Amino acid sequence: MADLTTLRRSPLAHLADQLAAGSVPGTVELREAAYTGMVSLRVDPAGPAAERVAALGARLPTRCGDVASNVLWLGPDEWLVVTDADAVALTDQLAAAVGEEAGLAIDVSANRTVLELTGASARAVLEKGCPLDLHPRTFTPGRAVTTTLARIPVLLWQTGETSYRLLPRSSFADYVARWLLDAMTEFSG
Repeated sequence: MADLTTLRRSPLAHLADQLAAGSVPGTVELREAAYTGMVSLRVDPAGPAAERVAALGARLPTRCGDVASNVLWLGPDEWLVVTDADAVALTDQLAAAVGEEAGLAIDVSANRTVLELTGASARAVLEKGCPLDLHPRTFTPGRAVTTTLARIPVLLWQTGETSYRLLPRSSFADYVARWLLDAMTEFSG
């Protein structure tokens, strides 16, 4: 059987040169983390399946906006597991942990792409189009929430003091990337 992964294209492959050219090293940089694996997990957080999932290393955050390592809280019984490993294998492991209980684990890697925005001015770029209060007193590393950026729904995850991951739907990725590039032009000096 042929390896079909050689045929895939990331949602932003056509913008790779623009992402590099629009970045201002040390100030604000934008890149796509193509082919990041994502697994949607639904399970009763108080049930035995949640314990089995946690035993696999996927501890489930319990509050809105919390992140536990690479597991993002999306709702009272819904999480997104983000991985650089094989998402299909992880989905199988999580589905086995859920077992026969109510719940699911589904590979949703193709549903979204990941944009990484980093640098001292990254927050200033986001504040141009995000309604959230991104000041460090309220939004800190290790937080992830569903919000909008330039009226487009995104999952916004602060991964470090000056680094963010934005997870828009693949169909909106071009618009979000171009909007970010435009918002970054102020810093190109």
